[in-house]
Amino acid sequence: MTIAPLPTPPSDSAVDAWHTVVRAAHLHDLPGHVPPPGRVETEGKLRTSSVNGRTVHHVAVAADGSYDGVASVVLFGDGNNQHTAFLDQLAVHPRARRRGVGTLLWAAVRDDLAADGRTSVSTMIELDGPGERFASRHGFDNALRMAWYVQKLEDAPDAHAVRPTLPDGYAYAHWTGVVPDGLADAFAGAHNAMEDAPMGDVDQSVPKWDAARVRAAARVIEDRGGAILSAAVVHTADGADTVAAYTELVLRDPSDVRAMQYDTVVVPAHRGRGFGLAVKRHMMGVVATEWPAVRETATTVADDNGPMLKVNEQLGYRREREIAYFQTKL
Repeated sequence: MTIAPLPTPPSDSAVDAWHTVVRAAHLHDLPGHVPPPGRVETEGKLRTSSVNGRTVHHVAVAADGSYDGVASVVLFGDGNNQHTAFLDQLAVHPRARRRGVGTLLWAAVRDDLAADGRTSVSTMIELDGPGERFASRHGFDNALRMAWYVQKLEDAPDAHAVRPTLPDGYAYAHWTGVVPDGLADAFAGAHNAMEDAPMGDVDQSVPKWDAARVRAAARVIEDRGGAILSAAVVHTADGADTVAAYTELVLRDPSDVRAMQYDTVVVPAHRGRGFGLAVKRHMMGVVATEWPAVRETATTVADDNGPMLKVNEQLGYRREREIAYFQTKL
């Protein structure tokens, strides 16, 4: 078994070998209730880098040419985060565990981090499983407790109710894919309201958003074979539109029946009016019309994000499993 960089660009056989590892690891560690990643998602992540920075991939190649393990790390590109990185994936096939494969992959990732001058790295890990035990052995600490929450759309309270009425000067909007040009700057401004989201002890700053970045983020999802649906509460004053609140859903594969909830944000100047609940309720109606095959929505929420936990509870989200951001300083 040898550790090597993933060929660039990866061949179809390399993508298949990588996907075999991540699927087998997922089914072993999360049997039954959590849908495994699809090949479209795997190929997309290997062929198209994140908008957040450059991604480096490593593989543990077995004697027969298959992969025993895989690892990906995102080296952040924005100025405030060039000291840190995100370990997006480190998975070992169940057949190859307890042979030091994960440790060798982690050593290769550490070399990447050191060569690029990174002084910390974080990752998201399921609690009480092999990932947490591995992280603890290698010096990672729990920096932010979170959990996955799942909303089954057919069972959600008021799933077919009319969306909440908005105050004068506010209106709903939604779109698929890249934000319309007329809302791009306002949408970017609303993204910057994420600065006060709970981050615990994670050594990472919220990136600065502009119109180019929000467009690029949507294109990455589409280039990876997925789809993104956005809904917003738009405020019009003095002839100009601002985004008061928004929420985003992503299908990493168009055939998915579980949509992934990305950001939900209410801009500080517009808080206290119930817009978080309103925009997510509006999104439920849009999904029923535009993505009728979707049966459930999954999202992560920090344990200390009380306002969002309250909104999600009202919409029928139920806690599925515990996770956390883990971090180590290098």
